[in-house]
Amino acid sequence: MFYERELYSQIKLHIEKKEFTVITGARQAGKTTLLKKIYSDLREHGKTVSYFSMEDPGILAAANEHPEQIFKFSPRPENPLTNGISKKIFLLIDEIQYLTSPSGFLKYLYDTYAENLKLIVTGSSAFYLDTRFKDSLAGRKRIFMLGTLNFEEFLLFKNQQSLIDELVKIRQTDEYLSPFAEPLNILLEEYIIYGGYPAVVLDPDFNDKKARLNELRNSFIKKDILEAGLGNEEAFFRMMKLLASQTGNLVNRSELSSTLRIDVRTVETYLHVMQKCFHIMLIRPFFSNLRKELVKMPKAYFGDTGLRNTLLNNFSPLTDRDDRGALLENYLLKRLSTIFGHEEVMFWRTASGNEVDFVIKENQNRKAYEAKFGNQKPNHSAVKAFKDAYPDFSFQTFCWRPDNENTWILKL
Repeated sequence: MFYERELYSQIKLHIEKKEFTVITGARQAGKTTLLKKIYSDLREHGKTVSYFSMEDPGILAAANEHPEQIFKFSPRPENPLTNGISKKIFLLIDEIQYLTSPSGFLKYLYDTYAENLKLIVTGSSAFYLDTRFKDSLAGRKRIFMLGTLNFEEFLLFKNQQSLIDELVKIRQTDEYLSPFAEPLNILLEEYIIYGGYPAVVLDPDFNDKKARLNELRNSFIKKDILEAGLGNEEAFFRMMKLLASQTGNLVNRSELSSTLRIDVRTVETYLHVMQKCFHIMLIRPFFSNLRKELVKMPKAYFGDTGLRNTLLNNFSPLTDRDDRGALLENYLLKRLSTIFGHEEVMFWRTASGNEVDFVIKENQNRKAYEAKFGNQKPNHSAVKAFKDAYPDFSFQTFCWRPDNENTWILKL
């Protein structure tokens, strides 16, 4: 069964554009499933379409020999310079990063066949795309990032359409008290603990969910390490575990270097790879006063809380966890990134220790947010300091207790 991801509607609108379409994201997030659905839809509409995976060694060898060799396996489009505009050929390629030169391959096909060829490709991680997709592709591509499931998609994969409708009501009506708070809270807690990898969400057995997450941790992160050319696998894993245990904390590169006994440059490399493989998200500090506000170190969160929890081997209920506040912050960050874009989400912290979890710096959306679990209250002095410094920002606290009728965390 195909569950339509929110990104799919955006990609469908781009399919008829001249630019080629690049779908990237973490391993096992659903890129191949999405590409196969696009293939099926194009065939249903009578388009001439071919689908390949660069994990096939025969196709990979041919494509590496010369871009034209791909047409051994696909109809060849007309060259518009000699034959004009003709029927468009759609070429769908999975795992494009395995090519020796994906940028050279795509540039050649785009420049040679222009309007007569539409390329739709996937790549496992932006790390490969960033290093191999050279500036020569500017203006020729649009990149779509497919993350693990958000909470609405999680409910869809759970076949909970009625709860999705309820979620819309909660978000649209300020004072609405949902009669479905209990099932929503139960599922939100499952989502926060086990994350949003599609295969994990679809597995009904919690022990099997843990086993799948362990496989993701051990196999796919190892694959990222190998393909990124990193030498010290143990140090990389230790650093990921350390960041998992410090979710929402400042990333002090010098401390990481000292703790892991690796140099700062290696720490920087590992952080870069973890971001580009979509394992972690770094958010920057927001400031206007360089002397009073801490401006250098980012804070680290995880792209998927299930991956984060399997690194710590902790799948306990939220009420039994010391890190429940960090997990709630991680959830809120993913939601804010969906609404405003990741680059717009920052945090605020002063040299004296006052801190606000998240700040949205857009001129039209100047907002600040705090995430609190249970009966925790925001730090009054920190809130006052922020409001005094930035009176034009709105401020909102999202509190959540999974064992009562509170659904305020879902109102965003």
